[in-house]
Amino acid sequence: MNETQELQKMIDESKKVVFFGGAGVSTESGIPDFRSVDGLYNQHYKYPPEMMLSHTFYKTHTAEFFDFYRDKMLCLNAKPNAAHIKLAELEKKGKLTAVVTQNIDGLHQLAGSKTVYELHGSVHRNYCQKCHKLYDAEFMLKSKGIPTCTCGGTIKPDVVLYEEGLNQDTLFGAINAIENADMLIIGGTSLAVYPAANLINYYSGNRLVLINQTSTPRDNIANLLIQSKIGEVLSQIK
Repeated sequence: MNETQELQKMIDESKKVVFFGGAGVSTESGIPDFRSVDGLYNQHYKYPPEMMLSHTFYKTHTAEFFDFYRDKMLCLNAKPNAAHIKLAELEKKGKLTAVVTQNIDGLHQLAGSKTVYELHGSVHRNYCQKCHKLYDAEFMLKSKGIPTCTCGGTIKPDVVLYEEGLNQDTLFGAINAIENADMLIIGGTSLAVYPAANLINYYSGNRLVLINQTSTPRDNIANLLIQSKIGEVLSQIK
């Protein structure tokens, strides 16, 4: 039995599958990740990307933050790939109970997934810090300088920046889904970003699948390890 057949067998035997994904799920849609050779961390900017995506930088260099944000974080032409589409299908079939994602691009919802826990927020939700009026990503992309609400307040993306805490409701929802899962598929993540990477500790079953192109610190605990592109693997699942 090859790896894909083994994955199929595990899914067939499961009733509550949860998918936990990272940047590697979106790279196949053309969205750059952070840590690969071509990732944002290996490109040269005036400031390191992790500094520009911090709460401190947002507060102290607001205009420069938005220049970088519009240039690199708003990939609004990206389309769901085979992984997003297959996960939405599995949810529709009643196999998959939730997607837990570290991505902020909204591609899981665009593919049709309903129960999605966005640990790091979403570029599609933006709110005025003064009156809390909501704005979409299209508005942010077309804005110039510091995006400003009709009331005069600054419009902030609902994205978790470095130094900011995760939304507690989202976090508890994700933990609950993982705790109750009888299968956990982890895909496209280096499992290097905390506290998100700690969430897999809440899974206690024996169908832990890790699909990633490179090795991760948790490879040794996987019941099935597949080193390949997540979209290529999931597209073979029925």
